[in-house]
Amino acid sequence: MVIADLVRLLDAQVLCGQDRLDTPVVSACCSDLMSDVLAFVSEKTVLLTGLTNMHAVRTAEILDLKCLIFARGKVPGDDILARADELGLVVLCSRHTMFTSAGLLYAGGLRGAALPEDEGAPRAG
Repeated sequence: MVIADLVRLLDAQVLCGQDRLDTPVVSACCSDLMSDVLAFVSEKTVLLTGLTNMHAVRTAEILDLKCLIFARGKVPGDDILARADELGLVVLCSRHTMFTSAGLLYAGGLRGAALPEDEGAPRAG
């Protein structure tokens, strides 16, 4: 799957990175808690969030993510979009809730990022 497929599935608005819509992605993660994203996500994962501050962009930078989707029609400020563009990050805006957006992506064939227990690691607690 490529980012252009995500745009089509969500009827999303491309906020930056129009020239990088052919970038492949393999999984997705939904969270407003960036520490969870840092713990469970790897590259080629799409981050779907409602958090429209620099923390989401920094998290994407640390993990070398290629696409950030803001849910519920949220649009980040120009400073956030400028930094995302500097990093080569595609930023989309979905008018749907995070839950509905995730469902649409799943129905379209994108799967969730693997959790440690999915990879055979025991779960604490």
